[in-house]
This record gives sequence, C-alpha cells and structure tokens, in this order.
Amino acid sequence: MGLEKFVIEGGRPLKGEVTVSGSKNASLPVLAATILTESPCDIGGVPRLRDVDVLVRILRELGMKVERDEMGRLQTQVVDEKEITAPYELVSMMRGSFCVLGPLLAKRGFAKVSLPGGCAIGDRPVDLHLKGLRALGAEIKIEHGYVLARADRLHGANIYLGGPTGSSVLGTANVMMAACLAEGTTVIEHAASEPEVVDLANFLVNMGAAIEGAGSHRIVIRGVRKLDGCPHDVIPDRIEAATLLMAAAATGGEVLIRNIDPTHLEAVFDKLREAEVGFNRNCKTVAVSGDRRANEVELTTLPYPGFPTDLQAQMMALMTTARGASVFTDAIYPDRLLHVAELKRMGARIKRINNTCVVIGVDRLEGAPVMASDLRAGAALVIAGLCAEGETTVRRIYHLDRGYDNLEGKLNLLGARIRREADEAPEKPPVV
Repeated sequence: MGLEKFVIEGGRPLKGEVTVSGSKNASLPVLAATILTESPCDIGGVPRLRDVDVLVRILRELGMKVERDEMGRLQTQVVDEKEITAPYELVSMMRGSFCVLGPLLAKRGFAKVSLPGGCAIGDRPVDLHLKGLRALGAEIKIEHGYVLARADRLHGANIYLGGPTGSSVLGTANVMMAACLAEGTTVIEHAASEPEVVDLANFLVNMGAAIEGAGSHRIVIRGVRKLDGCPHDVIPDRIEAATLLMAAAATGGEVLIRNIDPTHLEAVFDKLREAEVGFNRNCKTVAVSGDRRANEVELTTLPYPGFPTDLQAQMMALMTTARGASVFTDAIYPDRLLHVAELKRMGARIKRINNTCVVIGVDRLEGAPVMASDLRAGAALVIAGLCAEGETTVRRIYHLDRGYDNLEGKLNLLGARIRREADEAPEKPPVV
C-alpha cells in the first residue's frame, strides 16, 4: 500500500455519539504476556492498528499462533518454543514490541530481541529494561544491534526503576512479566503506575501470577512455576477518548463518548475545567459541549496520574483558538514539539523556548497542507483541521494508523468531513 493523506473540510461542529476502542498501550504488553503460558489465551478489545499487526507478526515469528475471530477477539497459543528471535525488520517498526524481551527470557531461558532504535519524539533508551532483568539474574549483552539475554531461572530481587523523567511504563511491564516466573519475591520500586500497567497485572493475576501493588509505585511479585491461559478484555484507550473529547471541544460540538473509564482521565478533566470546557462525566461515558471559546491554561506533562505527554499536542491544538495565552511544558519528552511548526502554518501563534511553548489564542485557524511527525502530532493536526476554515491536508497519516482505530470513520460519524486519499509524495515512511 502506498502513502495516504487526510483531506479535511473544516468548520463543522462534531455532534452525536462515538465509542472508544480498546487501549493500544494496554494491548501490546498483554499480547506479549501470552508468551508466558503454553495454554491458549482469548483477548478482547484489541484495536485494529498497525502497531498491533506488527506485534502479532513478531509473536508468530516467536512460534505462536495468533488469530482474530469474527467478534474481533484475538486467540493466541504457543506452538513452538524453540524460536527466540524478535527480528530487527519488525522491532524497528514499533518500539513497543520490545516488551517481548521479559516474557521470552522468563519462559524460554533465552531471548534475542533487536534494539528498537530511535523515535521522532526523542530518545527513549531501554537501559531500565536491561537493568531490571539483570537484577533478576539474566546475563545480558548487546551484539550487532540485538539484546541477547540468558537465564536458566530468574531469581527475585529488589529493583529500582526510576529514570531521569520518571518511571518507565514498558520497562515496568517487561520486568513484571519476567518476575512472574522467577524464583522468590521481586519488589519493583518507582514502578510506573499507569492504568495500562494495572491492566497487565490483572491479566497476569488471572493467569495465576501473584502480584500486589499494581497502580502504585511499589509492586511486589511472588514468582510461580507456571501460568495458565485465560480470557481478558483490555481497558478502553484513554488517549483516544481524550483526543475525541478535545476534537469535540475544539469544533464547538456536542458529543457523547462511550466506553471510557473516567478515573483514568482525572488530570485531563482538571485542565478542561480550568479551560471552562463544558463536560459531564459518568461511570462509562463523558458528554462534552464546546459551545464557548476555551480559556487559557498552564500545563506541564508528568508521569501518571499527571497530564499525559501523549495528549500534549492535542491539548495544544485545542488551545490555539482559546482566550489568552496558554503555557505548555513537556517534562517527559522535551523534543516532542514538532507539531508546533505545523500548527503555525495554520495560523496558530506559538512561541517556543526549549521544551516550553506559549500558545496565544487566535480567533480562527486556516486550512493548510501539513505533515504529521508522529502519532500524537498527527492527531493534533486533525483536530486543528476540523476547526479551521477551509481545507486541510494532513500527510504521513501512517502515524495515525499506528495508534487510532478508524479515527476518520469515528469523526465522520460525528459529522466531520475527512477523506482518505492516495498521497503521491515520493518519500517512504520512516520507521517509528
């Protein structure tokens, strides 16, 4: 398939109801965890995304049978435990696939997993992953771009996983999965507390693991000899939910968003209240009414339960037409600001100093050709295009296909006008 682009006719308030898909960032480690058992697993709520497709291909390379049934659920089962290599050609396409390292090492005693490489939003090293697995007794070396890890049996340990910008979600997941089959007790201090870590822990517990403290910064895992397969439904995608919410607010729309867990979005709701965006939350839904211009906010991204870095770009798009001057600081990924130049092409007034941006609200944005640099930047440009006057073309939408399940279909259902068209640009998609 060649490159594609979105053509967006702006200026149409979103109205109606929409249902959020399952979480991408929860699905990936849950699917990786199925390596830990020889029994079949049945995983529901897995979104149809390019990132999921890549991980499924890796699991098949690792000797697993993975099929999606007519209900959209994924059934997995190990059929060949001799395979231990996650190749560069696949891991380089999606760094989240590095989460196969922990379960592969714990279950099969040896793992050869490609280093995931760079990313448009900044450097995200895997040092904490390797530190945690070494503490569990693994022998690890790096050769020719691959991590080679070996251990006859892992052993419990006290592990501190704090990094320069906080906890590592994927690092916590990798170490937690490996510790489930280790001998003895493992304590992870400064563990990531994101809902996706909790969802993975719940799945592992249902498989027979002994885990306490998931959702806090101290997780205790008591190793067991064996895990069994089980059914599981992944949590709703909190980032997709908030993206749809911000799109509705930016266009002055009225939208009911279904299949959410509002407790995962407290920091987002706090900033929307500050911006005086009208919304009403329920136990599984949120209704948003963007019938007035938002007010300025001051926002710093932080590890959960702080405001997510994965929503910084979308919130900035919303605030480009707010009253006053909003201040954004990304304390997680200081380089995650490539969308700023593209928003300015649409008439946004943004001044950047290092990892801080001042967004001075304008009366309106204007449609323009723009280019997505990464997944969440692409979502921000779609939001900007929806509320801009005229036509906006968003190129490099393969980024959006990585993390949003049928985004244009859901927005069009709400009254947007978005066309997916072939993009004849000569470039090739970079790895992400």
